[in-house]
Amino acid sequence: MGLEKKDNITIGIVGAGTMGRGIAQVAALSGMRVMLYDTNPGAIVSAKQFIEDMVNKAVIKEKITKEQANTTMSLIETVDTLTAFSSCDVVIEAVVEDFNVKKDIFKKLEEIVSDNCIITTNTSSLSVTAIASVCKNPKRVAGFHFFNPVPVMKLVEVVRGLATGDETINILVDLATRMDHVPVVTKDAPGFIVNHIGRGYGTESLAILSENIADAYQIDIILKQSAGFKMGPFELFDLTGLDISHTATEAIYNQFYHDPRYRPSFIAQNRLDGGLLGRKTGKGFYEYKNGKPLLHEKPKKEQNIDIKGTKFWVDNANKEGHDVIVSYLRSINVGIDTGAKPDEASVIVVSPIAEDATTTAINGNFDPERLVAVDTLMGFDKHRTIMSTPITNKDIRELACAVFSLDGVTVDLINDSPGFIVGRVIAMIVNIGCNVAEKGIATPEAIDLAVKLGLNYPFGPLEWGDKIGALKILSILKFLYNFYGDPRYRPSPWLTRRALLGIPLSTKVQ
Repeated sequence: MGLEKKDNITIGIVGAGTMGRGIAQVAALSGMRVMLYDTNPGAIVSAKQFIEDMVNKAVIKEKITKEQANTTMSLIETVDTLTAFSSCDVVIEAVVEDFNVKKDIFKKLEEIVSDNCIITTNTSSLSVTAIASVCKNPKRVAGFHFFNPVPVMKLVEVVRGLATGDETINILVDLATRMDHVPVVTKDAPGFIVNHIGRGYGTESLAILSENIADAYQIDIILKQSAGFKMGPFELFDLTGLDISHTATEAIYNQFYHDPRYRPSFIAQNRLDGGLLGRKTGKGFYEYKNGKPLLHEKPKKEQNIDIKGTKFWVDNANKEGHDVIVSYLRSINVGIDTGAKPDEASVIVVSPIAEDATTTAINGNFDPERLVAVDTLMGFDKHRTIMSTPITNKDIRELACAVFSLDGVTVDLINDSPGFIVGRVIAMIVNIGCNVAEKGIATPEAIDLAVKLGLNYPFGPLEWGDKIGALKILSILKFLYNFYGDPRYRPSPWLTRRALLGIPLSTKVQ
């Protein structure tokens, strides 16, 4: 096909909606001729006006020159029939996620375009192989999945169907790069890379909510402040719309033949049935006024707790956690019980990695009425999560919250849970990332890059597992699996082998 060396590439785009117009904008900005088609003439007019508004804003912000803006608009041609695509080098279909609609378009395109033209789909959820199966030459068919908003989100998943040729993949990788985007190659699998791994964040957070471990606002705050996520899962559900996110989760769950790792939550379906979709309906997990969330923060209590004479005994089973907690207690001049076992009057503080507070109390032969657990997995400076057993004394809980917030760092008290909140969610993300690597859907490098660019996570899943420690992630998953008896938490063989060997999760089979 030789498009890697061709300068005057013509791109045909079917669909002038949000994705189609975004792809048209970045293609034209990159100097490519664009033909934009839609069955709705009004959509084409609206799309071209939208693109012109966007490039003019870029001129005002001095991101491009007026000359570049004029050139960009001159490269975009609107057409009223698919037959105009006969001269295209590449066609990108970006219409509704309906297999029958896409199948019809691909059949028509193959009769119109030249034998050298590559035909791609921007689908985020449908099988590229299934779409290509209706074509006479499936070697030239691939997925070319951009993310919304296209000019901002720089990732492109280049999806290899079962029949997609190597030359097709190479050309699309080059084309994405020319568009100033970052291509990652993935096999055709449900959700590809990003939407596949992205299931872990929301579904595990919903599982935590369903167990009444914490409320939605607490979960969002803990995951943002302790783990570094840009948005909490429930903020994200409301932004995306529960009708979109829950439907995508159900689709991936069904496509994986009900693998428990991707199991949807009854909470999401219940809220969907009630029309609580998020920002678009004014109410989701949060209420909205003028597009802004009304956050019902819990009122802060007056700290009238006397800590004089109080002593804290800190368990040494997790040496790193012990040292962090003891150092903090010394910095605020709180008494520390240094005995081999806790004194009868001391507050017992533990920092388990995988166990819940109750199990830690029983295994350590500690008094569960005087015990609190503190999460130290992702550090201690930005936010603190405290967990209690079901029978921890109320005064002990309040005392612990007061003491651990004396330096101004926010504290959240949650109910008992294996792995706290951060550990559970990150372990699930890491495990699904390892499962993607195990299945050979994408390389470890592509997995981490795609997740950071497509989901805006602070680390890729394999990178994150190595940062925390693969053995710690494995221990959390094993405890969750044994505690709940749920195969949802079964560790990936990729994770297990690399954790036991003490090698990076990115290590490929030699």
